[in-house]
Amino acid sequence: MSTQQRASQVPAETLRRWYRQMVQIRIFEEKVQELFATGQIQGTTHLCQGQEAVSVGAIAAMHQGDVQTNTYRGHGEALALGMEPEVAFGELMGRATGCAKGVGGSMHLIDFSKGNIGANAIVGAGIPIALGAAMAFKMRAEPRVALTFFGDGATNIGTFHESLNMASIWHAPLVLIITNNLYAEYSPLRDTAPIDDLAKRAEPHQIPAMIVDGQDIEAVYANTVTAVERARGGGGPTLIEMKTYRYRGHSRSDPAKYRPDGELERWKARDPITLLGNRLAQAGTLSAEAQASIAKDVQQEIDTAAARAAEAPYSTLEEIAPYVYAD
Repeated sequence: MSTQQRASQVPAETLRRWYRQMVQIRIFEEKVQELFATGQIQGTTHLCQGQEAVSVGAIAAMHQGDVQTNTYRGHGEALALGMEPEVAFGELMGRATGCAKGVGGSMHLIDFSKGNIGANAIVGAGIPIALGAAMAFKMRAEPRVALTFFGDGATNIGTFHESLNMASIWHAPLVLIITNNLYAEYSPLRDTAPIDDLAKRAEPHQIPAMIVDGQDIEAVYANTVTAVERARGGGGPTLIEMKTYRYRGHSRSDPAKYRPDGELERWKARDPITLLGNRLAQAGTLSAEAQASIAKDVQQEIDTAAARAAEAPYSTLEEIAPYVYAD
């Protein structure tokens, strides 16, 4: 089945679920910004508004038993994998009810039971971890696949190229996903790389590559499924470049004044939630009124989750110690 056929055959019920998941991620991130601004979240935050289709569409291609790693901008992947918003908020607020008892914070959402083997604050650090997981699956003859999400800036570091080289030689069941939002922290892509299509960096390693519209969730899903099936069938790794955009600055209070005039507006004109919502409305499967109702329901869900998380206790030193020291 071609990727186009696969995209066109996604059931309406699935598309509606994806729509709600993307709305949940968007509203969650907006709430995180609010909580940070009011001092309820300490440290730093990196938000992913605008990139929701990459998170939801790629995660939807995973099977039970597959795993993934992601970046410090990984709230979307965690929620798409099924982490409850209250648990995620608890982690961001440093509470004992968080996924890592509040020890990891915003940049380290993790849940092995759902295949989320970790986010990393170090650029590109999740790539070799996912490669290691993929090779463990291969050595055990398990039909499982590892995905790894990383930004455009990570393709400039040695770990990226080393991992691609190893994955190619070892024929690892690995799917490497570049979330290309055009900026490595505050640096535009062409200030740090001599090419626009980062997928070309797969060529020297003899790895198949794809360039995908990261605003189109059906394209994201269909192409990721193709790569996952190739990996699971013994075909080795694939590099996928998802072209997308982040609406917020790099982190915290970054106003992103380094962006050219009109760039943000041009990308918002192809908002992934709006694109899918329009398709569903035109198909008669999710009206504009139903979409507004979903947004209202999700907003209440997120507000309630944040309020409950804020009432949870902080972890004690005794509870934190095992995360730092081992006997």
